[in-house]
Amino acid sequence: MKKKVGKVISGLREHYPVVKTGLDFNTKLQLLISTVLSAQSTDKSVNKVTESLYKKYPDLESLLKLTRKEIEDNIREIGIYKNKSKNIYKLLRIIDDEYNGEVPDKMKDLMKLPGVGRKTASVVLAVGFGEPTFPVDTHVYRICRRIGFTKSSTADKVSDDMMKIIPKENWIEMHHLLISHGRNICKARNPECSNCNIEKYCDKVGV
Repeated sequence: MKKKVGKVISGLREHYPVVKTGLDFNTKLQLLISTVLSAQSTDKSVNKVTESLYKKYPDLESLLKLTRKEIEDNIREIGIYKNKSKNIYKLLRIIDDEYNGEVPDKMKDLMKLPGVGRKTASVVLAVGFGEPTFPVDTHVYRICRRIGFTKSSTADKVSDDMMKIIPKENWIEMHHLLISHGRNICKARNPECSNCNIEKYCDKVGV
């Protein structure tokens, strides 16, 4: 299986020589907020909202001045914005009160924040701190199962399975590669297998 993983990584690198997060941010706090907002929303829709939000309120001090209703008004175009505004309002205060205004850099601390589960915490650690993690979003989940890397049925278990077979130094890169592949080729419906340069390594589970 590890040999197959190596072939897939090499193939995806050829197709996507430069990969990075699709979220726009300038600080770790902005990354955290954007990742919370991205739940059940596209990066494109999140970036559209945060472009204005971060321009007006670029740091913790300015964001703390917002009421929950004002946060709602600024993210109204995002799905489940009321729940997300409540979580953001609370997590800003927790970061200010309990973490000296700094985004925590430990999984257990991040997951104590409202609206932050393992996937969100993993993204913040990987992208914001460069910590080896393997976040599993809908694209990563789908492709890992489709290729045949795992049969697990939850995102957390898929993450655990993949971290056992992918070299640790490739966890973050593989996460980004799979997202790029899921958006461009290996789509949920009608995957473009004829345009896929890792097709020969794919079990095509469910296709």
